[in-house]
Amino acid sequence: MSIDLSLDRIQRLYRFIQPYARPTIHIAGTNGKGSVSALTSSILAAAGLRVGRFNSPHLVSIYDCIYVNDREVSQQTYHSSRDEVERIARDKLIEVSSFEMLVLTALLIFERADVEIVVLEVGMGGRLDATNVIPDEVVVLSALTAVDLDHQAFLGNTVAEITKEKASIARRGKPFVLGPQKHPEVAEVARKVVREVGGDFFSASAALQVPLNDRIHPESPGSQFQPPSPRPIELDIPCFGTRVKALLPLHGSHQLDNVGLSALIISIAVDHPSCSSLRLRDRVTTEAIARGIANVSWPGRLSFHSIHSNLGDPTSSRFLVLADGAHNPASSTTLSNYITEYCNSLAPSNATITLTYILSLSHSPPKTPLQTLSPLLPPSLSPQLTVKVRVAVLRFTPPEGMPWVKSVPPSILHSVVQSLCPKAEWWAGDDDSTHDLPAALQWAASSPNPQLVVVAGSLYLAADFYRVLRAEI
Repeated sequence: MSIDLSLDRIQRLYRFIQPYARPTIHIAGTNGKGSVSALTSSILAAAGLRVGRFNSPHLVSIYDCIYVNDREVSQQTYHSSRDEVERIARDKLIEVSSFEMLVLTALLIFERADVEIVVLEVGMGGRLDATNVIPDEVVVLSALTAVDLDHQAFLGNTVAEITKEKASIARRGKPFVLGPQKHPEVAEVARKVVREVGGDFFSASAALQVPLNDRIHPESPGSQFQPPSPRPIELDIPCFGTRVKALLPLHGSHQLDNVGLSALIISIAVDHPSCSSLRLRDRVTTEAIARGIANVSWPGRLSFHSIHSNLGDPTSSRFLVLADGAHNPASSTTLSNYITEYCNSLAPSNATITLTYILSLSHSPPKTPLQTLSPLLPPSLSPQLTVKVRVAVLRFTPPEGMPWVKSVPPSILHSVVQSLCPKAEWWAGDDDSTHDLPAALQWAASSPNPQLVVVAGSLYLAADFYRVLRAEI
């Protein structure tokens, strides 16, 4: 079944499954909602709560969409619940999409696991997203991360239109928390939506990064790249009337926005009158908040990994890969800014480095490959650095249960890359193959200079990289 945004089908089927009554934090947005979900659930888990978390799309397998007590759901648990939902759908002659089936499976798993709270990430949009089937009474609060242009064919052609769709997860009498935004119209539209539904509007601020000299650098001049250390940050936590210091392991300046939003979500869940039944004040402490932030993991988003130059050969040298699911112009800009920050902080300033990009994109009109890749290529680095650019383009493996997701042929990507970065050395996969990533990584490993390899353009390509990485271990 293709994408058909509507709650009609899932609402019909929802009536026949076990009622869902888990207190739920519902998070929508264009970029950052996965990071905010991971941060929020990690803090709640550090406070000793039994936490369920739902994210989409999956990374490596369908099972990593659903976490219970900080662990990926087991295949047995997943299929037991999914088989039951599928049986009910057949018996009641109700046809639903694969995503709707996934959402109902997750809700049933969380209910049966008797988790104390669920962090539920919206799939796409908000008002008509399948996750919005949850009843008003279970919603602890709703939150909205950064909004930008994406999925215009389904959500609207302007940031304001998209915001209206995403903010419509707001519920009467419940808090709604808005994260920091690039587009000023987001706050105006979101506030209006929340006011009309009768919600309680809050606006979050970014965390403050504590200065730390030489935070990003290789071990010594001429060495291979090294992953940066976690950043020290400070957060306002209104419910405690104090600031909290923590180490943030998620990279990129945008994560200061995300952790600031997550901190306010936690503060409101502790302190808001509508959340009093959760009794979180005795469990969530400043120490738990700091510990939860430090423990957070969110693969595929500015994630550093070391991999052998000869895949599967533990005796071969290693090189550093930065994997990021940047898939639209906004997230590509974020990735580009981070690469600039990372490389410009290298010592010595006259270093010669190689940037190798391994790229794959989804076919997602009206968004074009040129729009998504323009922020990345050519890289904008210090003129004191000598930079060699190499680019590989390929297809990703089609994600399970999402037949509408198609990758852009490498031949098309190659022409776009040439127009943006004509001097780049390039490698192109086969237009008909979805198994070229190992070969692309082997090609990337051939650079003699210290290099950073960037795997980006699609979360589905990042997923392929993690499959390769798992085979390495």
